[in-house]
Amino acid sequence: MKVKYILKRISLSIFLVLLTGLFSCKKYLDLKPQSSFDESYVFSTVTTATSAVMGVYGHLAGQEGYGSRLSTMYTVDQDESMSYSNTSAGGGDGGQKALARYNATSENAILLPPYNQLYAGIEGANICIKNIPKMDTYINGSATDQAALKRLYGEVLTLRAQFFFELIRNWGDVIAPFMPSIDQPDLTLPQTNRDEIYDHILADLKTAEDLVPWRKEVGGAANERITKGAVKAIRAKIALFSGGYSLRRSHTMERRANYLDYYKIARDECDEIIKSGQHALNPTFESIFKTYMDAHLMEPNGEILFEVAMAGGLGATDSRLTTTGPTVGVNANGACRMLPTYYYAFDSLDTRKDVTVTDYSINSSNFKTAHPTATIGVIYAGKFRQDWVTNPTIDPKVSTLLAGINWPVIRYSDVLLMFAEADNEISGGASPEAVSAFEAVRKRGFKGNEAKIGLTPTDKDGFFKAIINERWLEFGGEGIRKYDLIRWNLLGTKIAEAKANLLKIVNKEAPYQNLPTIRYYKTSSTTMVWYNSMYTPEPVLPTPPAGYTKVNWTTGLSLAYINTVADSFTPNRAELLPFPLAAINANPKIIQNYGY
Repeated sequence: MKVKYILKRISLSIFLVLLTGLFSCKKYLDLKPQSSFDESYVFSTVTTATSAVMGVYGHLAGQEGYGSRLSTMYTVDQDESMSYSNTSAGGGDGGQKALARYNATSENAILLPPYNQLYAGIEGANICIKNIPKMDTYINGSATDQAALKRLYGEVLTLRAQFFFELIRNWGDVIAPFMPSIDQPDLTLPQTNRDEIYDHILADLKTAEDLVPWRKEVGGAANERITKGAVKAIRAKIALFSGGYSLRRSHTMERRANYLDYYKIARDECDEIIKSGQHALNPTFESIFKTYMDAHLMEPNGEILFEVAMAGGLGATDSRLTTTGPTVGVNANGACRMLPTYYYAFDSLDTRKDVTVTDYSINSSNFKTAHPTATIGVIYAGKFRQDWVTNPTIDPKVSTLLAGINWPVIRYSDVLLMFAEADNEISGGASPEAVSAFEAVRKRGFKGNEAKIGLTPTDKDGFFKAIINERWLEFGGEGIRKYDLIRWNLLGTKIAEAKANLLKIVNKEAPYQNLPTIRYYKTSSTTMVWYNSMYTPEPVLPTPPAGYTKVNWTTGLSLAYINTVADSFTPNRAELLPFPLAAINANPKIIQNYGY
């Protein structure tokens, strides 16, 4: 069982905790590490070095990592989803809603803990990167031990790259320590230009590629430990961001003059993954989440190149991903609302729709119902839903927010679409290989109706727009859309477009003129059964059909809801977050991001 492996990893992480402490930003800037085990002990054997690296993995997990904040709270609002519905201007809570509405201040409650945790991960990685190559076993050990230590070294180089990547895409130019704090001559470092950090970690990842094995060479829980495909995929993604747009000190969105060099890195890395035969799409989109991720099992096709291990039932180690899904029993989930315009962006034949979005709640009797307000403004994310959690199943009458679901850092469909995007940009149009990669993802979405995917454009602009749309449909609820839109310099454009289309729904304008104003759902049913279609006007009935309940649909969508979506977004400011006030107080060399 996967869960046993996770719990083993979490228990091993105590070694790194003892070695480094849980570094907050302030601790990193003005304290030296306290240690019960010194470095010579921790890095004396393969076993203890493995424990240290497993501890670095641990900094990805928990509610301050990809268990909640970095995965589901930092990634909304955009044209796909929004945080909790809240009509207060700018969010009004000084936390999750304010951040989602682009109204965060430097004192926002959910800024500092993730920021600290990312730097704690970098500190732990730096200690491992310093010490593993110096181990006598690394140089003179048996072939087996050398291979194990080289793998650990490649893994921790990749983990450090991921920590830096997350910092850059949220804060831009950041403090960039590449050695342990105990070795730093000055702990109050100035910020480093993100391009320098990108180039450094891209070089590290190139080194790591040759140190870690392919997934089929190790088997077991290969998805939770970094393998060669994961390194290459992460390197490709970071290269696309390095060549993409970002908010610069000029207060404008800019990209590097040599951005095509980075697109070439992305294309080549993805091409090598595709040709390796190590990874493949799961034939059924729903299975990725319902059969494997939500069931605490490893996806067997290599669709998930790397996932963050979660378990333990503690906020520091587990995930709260089900809070984005439908409300179940006593648990008031529904923290992530999918926009009606996103719901209606799916073709009726696209199997991803009913996986990615849900239009029901589940009461403590296990009956599926429409949400009490029952409008298309209350549609939940669906990939990490509590009613899909098995091994063990969560009782709807038990209050729990921690479900042990892993977070997918990168999937094979992302590799295919990154390849298609990069190849199109470099070639000035879609090559047959790019079209094939793109259509593989789309055909899987239309499983059973592959002939209905439509004609794929091959001109550069048309294919790029198809990529934008396909990534939207493929990765809903996976924390990808906002950052994609930023690197394309389309975030403001797409938010405005979504709000304009929401208004069209309210006004019953094309293409939404035929949507029903009310719908009827079956009462006391363990499956969600709608009497009338979501695409056509409702039937004229004197009373609800027997056994069905009438609920509002488009009539429940209000101007207040529309105005709330990303309501404080300001271009050339909101693409980055403010640095936490505590971080600036600890290091006066940090320059606050523009507009904060």
